[in-house]
Amino acid sequence: MLDILVQQRREQRAAKRFFGKLLTGRHYAPRLLVTDHLGSYGAARRELLPCLGHYQDRRLNNRAEVSHPPTRQRERQMRRFKSPCQAQRVLAVPGPLTNLFRLGRHLLPARHYRTLRRQAFATWRAVTELPLAA
Repeated sequence: MLDILVQQRREQRAAKRFFGKLLTGRHYAPRLLVTDHLGSYGAARRELLPCLGHYQDRRLNNRAEVSHPPTRQRERQMRRFKSPCQAQRVLAVPGPLTNLFRLGRHLLPARHYRTLRRQAFATWRAVTELPLAA
């Protein structure tokens, strides 16, 4: 997702570069590609992976689209990310914070949930504590 957010254009060349990055280091070939309705994805897929199945259905892409509204909201507030470094700084924080504070309360007994919650806030205080000025 980071690659898509900091691209200047979303044409066929950018889509081919994006697919190339996704496929490097894979020990298997994907069987199916699910994207949004952007035409450059189809053109790049036909050129790079002609035997790959490609679906552009709105409902099949929901899992990917629903995963990043907070990122898009932050991007709009900042009037787009100016560089990959800036995007990395902004996007590096939410993942660990989400893992720290969203514990799945419905899966835990109340005493375990309270203990984990106390630990999460203790970790947060330790990380955000400002050093005393000398």
